[in-house]
Amino acid sequence: MSDADFQQVKNQMTEIFAGAAGFGALQARDYDAAKGYYQKSIAVDPNNLQDIYQMGIANLESTPLDKVGFWYIARAYNLAPAQAKQQIGAYGKSKYKKYHGADAGWDQFVASTAGQTAPPADIAITPAPTPQELACNVVKDNDPATLSWSDWEYILQYRDAGPTCNKDAAEKVWQTIQSKQKDSKGESVKLKIPVKVVSADPNTIQAAITEDNQQGNKADLKITMEKPLTKPPAPASTIEIIGVLSDYTPNPFMFIMTQGELPAAKPPTKKGPVRKGSAGARHKKTA
Repeated sequence: MSDADFQQVKNQMTEIFAGAAGFGALQARDYDAAKGYYQKSIAVDPNNLQDIYQMGIANLESTPLDKVGFWYIARAYNLAPAQAKQQIGAYGKSKYKKYHGADAGWDQFVASTAGQTAPPADIAITPAPTPQELACNVVKDNDPATLSWSDWEYILQYRDAGPTCNKDAAEKVWQTIQSKQKDSKGESVKLKIPVKVVSADPNTIQAAITEDNQQGNKADLKITMEKPLTKPPAPASTIEIIGVLSDYTPNPFMFIMTQGELPAAKPPTKKGPVRKGSAGARHKKTA
């Protein structure tokens, strides 16, 4: 056998046995071993559809996910016959959306791999932002004064859970809330907030501010009353509460309100005297 023939047989056997060993490791969820075997197989044949597709799966199912797997799935999609494209594309797009946070850009990424035979040094796919990053971005992109109670709670709950920007974002939101407790002269005033009562006693009310918490009957506001209530509001009732937001706890999240009071009851409307009309007047008899 010539050297060329020997090398050809060697390559064929490497591709067959490395691919088989890779599939066995993939079935056993030994993804690192699977990637090593598939790497040997694909080095022999860069157009081996089955091994390229399974190489993509091994990378995308690893923990943590290796985003080079997206390239192998896209490469497999471009190599696949029409009847196989749907299954390969659906798997790749699903994993991409979960990793990236949306499926926008997937089709363009797949198209960009069409002329490539090896993955580039950098796969230009970014992971979805973490909740902590989202909290930072909300304040970065918006004036805190324009945000809702739900947004404020979301940002404040990550005060201690992320990078420095989370602490800064929480501070800006808290200062915004404090500024709403000042009048035009800078004097302290109380806030009036519509809430749903979760529980109440003469001295304390647990209430829900945001719509989600109201629907879930979950308190996000603890009110200490300035004076004991003679008749605490009933659970599930919707009321307005007046007081000073003095603090909050990030986790579990809870606004703390002090100097609480209920709005004064409206005085009853006084009715004017009833005037008798002509129908009530006595008619004189005529002769």
